[in-house]
Amino acid sequence: MKYIDMEHWKRREHFAFFHSLDYPQYNVCMNIDVTHFQDVVRRNHLSFYYSMIFAVTTVANTCENFRYRIRDGRVILHEKTHPSFTDITPGDDQFKIVTMDLTGDLPGFSDLAREASQRQTSYFPDAISAQRDDLIYLTCLPWISFTGMSHTIRLNPDDSAPRISWGKYFREKDRVFLPLSVQMNHALADGLHVGEFVNRLQMYLDAQ
Repeated sequence: MKYIDMEHWKRREHFAFFHSLDYPQYNVCMNIDVTHFQDVVRRNHLSFYYSMIFAVTTVANTCENFRYRIRDGRVILHEKTHPSFTDITPGDDQFKIVTMDLTGDLPGFSDLAREASQRQTSYFPDAISAQRDDLIYLTCLPWISFTGMSHTIRLNPDDSAPRISWGKYFREKDRVFLPLSVQMNHALADGLHVGEFVNRLQMYLDAQ
C-alpha cells in the first residue's frame, strides 16, 4: 500500500471535484458472455459463483483504478485487493458476508471459498466492521436477470470500495449472458476505467 502524491497525480482535479459531492458513486450495468466460462466451470465441477468471484477479483487487480481507496481524505493504492462476498447457507434464507484472501488458482480458490463459507457461522463478522479497505464487495442475485442495480451505502465520499454484482444468466440463441453491475466512486474511476475492466473480464472468461 502506498499514498498517492496528490500534487502530481493526474486525477487531482477530478478527485477534488467528485470528492466534494455527497454521493460520488455511479453504477453501470451490462451483459457479459459467459458461454465458454460456464462450460469450463461445469466440466471441472466447480461452483459458478465462487469461480466468478475469483475471476472478477483477479481481473479487478489488473486495473489500477480498482485498487485505489480513499483513507481520511487521502488516496492510497493497494498492491492487491481481496474479495468480500455474500453467501447463503443451504436451508437459511439470510445471507452472510464472507471475507477471504485472493489466493491460488481457479479450482483451488473455489474450494477454499466453499470451506470458508461453511466454517463461518456469523452473518456479519468482526472483519467487516474493522473498516478494512483492501476489499472488493461482491454479490449475486441468481434469481433475477436484472437490468439495473444499486447498493446500500454510507453517504461518505471516502467510501470507495468497488461493488460488483451479477444476476441470473440467460440464453440468447446459442450464447449465455450474465447481467453484471459495477459501482465505483467517481473520484477514483471514470466510465473509461469500468469499460477497461469489463473488456479485460470478458477476455479472461474467454481464455479459461
